[in-house]
Amino acid sequence: MLKGRKAIITGSTSGIGLGIARALAAEGAAIMLNGFGDAGEIETLRRGLAGEFGVEVFYNGADLSKAEACEALVADAQARLGGVDILVNNAGIQHVAPVESFPVERWDAVIAINLSSAFHTIRSALPGMKQRGFGRLINIASTHGLVASANKAAYVAAKHGLIGLTKVVALETAETGITCNAICPGWVLTPLVQQQIDTRAAAEGITVAAAERALLIEKQPSARFTTVEQLGALAVFLCGPGAANMTGTALPADGGWTAQ
Repeated sequence: MLKGRKAIITGSTSGIGLGIARALAAEGAAIMLNGFGDAGEIETLRRGLAGEFGVEVFYNGADLSKAEACEALVADAQARLGGVDILVNNAGIQHVAPVESFPVERWDAVIAINLSSAFHTIRSALPGMKQRGFGRLINIASTHGLVASANKAAYVAAKHGLIGLTKVVALETAETGITCNAICPGWVLTPLVQQQIDTRAAAEGITVAAAERALLIEKQPSARFTTVEQLGALAVFLCGPGAANMTGTALPADGGWTAQ
């Protein structure tokens, strides 16, 4: 369905971003990966994706906390892929602390990576998309873009801001052939979430399975994790013809979290 399309997915060397990269590649899109990690492992990943799906796959390790690096990532993708049709802003970091003791440098970092980077990549990609009359902008927000949790001030603020940015871009591009939507996952079993589960198990003296169940049931009524494959399938749908008139939406994939 996406043969001939070119996609950037930020934060795509693991977790949700990698799942979305795989889903887009499986539909024929050429891919620009981005993220941190061991250089050898990333090269193995890049080669594996290219070989498995028969598409071009490149990698750019831009530090998305810096505006100029975001701009350079888009420019590199345009040069090596021949344009950017799809931009998935997935890169994100987290820090948990009460507001009065939230480290200022961590606030700045979370806002930079989770929100400002999306602004910088979108503004860099839009001119080319407008020129071609086609674009799919997908921002990976969170249930925390719709509701709040204690001790997550920076993350909640950034994800709420990301949904606001999504709506503004959707309005500004409504007649251009470009759509801009947000996906709002609930709990997804990524390495970051697994760390939270392991920490909770150790702190409470319970099994990892019990900690996992406790984490889920507090927020997510289905008591099941949303999978990266499900999020990848949703991203593919948003890039396809069935979603051509969907723009400015924030789509929960949260097992009923925000239905409460």
